[in-house]
Amino acid sequence: MQRAHGGLAELVAADVRTLVRKPRTMSFAQASALPLAGLTAYQAVVRTLGVERGRTLLVHGAAGGVGSLAVQIARSRGARVIGTVSPRDHDYLRSLGAEPVAYGHGAADRVRGLVPEGVDTVLDTVGGGVLTATAQAAAPGARVASLVDIGVPGVAPVFCRMDHADLTALMELAEADKLHVRIGATYPLARAADAQRALAAGETPGKIVIEID
Repeated sequence: MQRAHGGLAELVAADVRTLVRKPRTMSFAQASALPLAGLTAYQAVVRTLGVERGRTLLVHGAAGGVGSLAVQIARSRGARVIGTVSPRDHDYLRSLGAEPVAYGHGAADRVRGLVPEGVDTVLDTVGGGVLTATAQAAAPGARVASLVDIGVPGVAPVFCRMDHADLTALMELAEADKLHVRIGATYPLARAADAQRALAAGETPGKIVIEID
């Protein structure tokens, strides 16, 4: 389900056009974490960047909520994927079928070491000037999109929008065992404030979910 500004409640009214069947392969916690991050990733990879077989995609923040889904969506379309992540997430990224690169100083050189000609598509989920710092990792004429640094010239902004066809596509990828949601922590509704603090700290690997009994 997709709502305008989010919220936490035991019951909520929803437009039927914003709903699809829960993927049979996912728990309710995983399914609840899929729509917002999943739609953002799907629309960035498919609609904005047009990633397909034969393309090479660089994802900044590839282990995050949107980044990890973008990696899986791109891989399902036959693309080669390279992701910048912290060393602790290298094995996780490999498990998704992508090639990990340590972020930070020298990241562009490390990407070029894997793709000497440069990548032809780039997705930034991090911001903070990472696109400028790693500009040399991209080939001339590469397609570049960002969720964060949307005012950079030549960078396509990514805004999540509700689209029933895209949400259905995510559900189908999940049921085909091509899309998994990484749950980092779950909290009961009574501890929603603790969940918000954990989210702000940014140290939880994966999505944070509120479970309502």
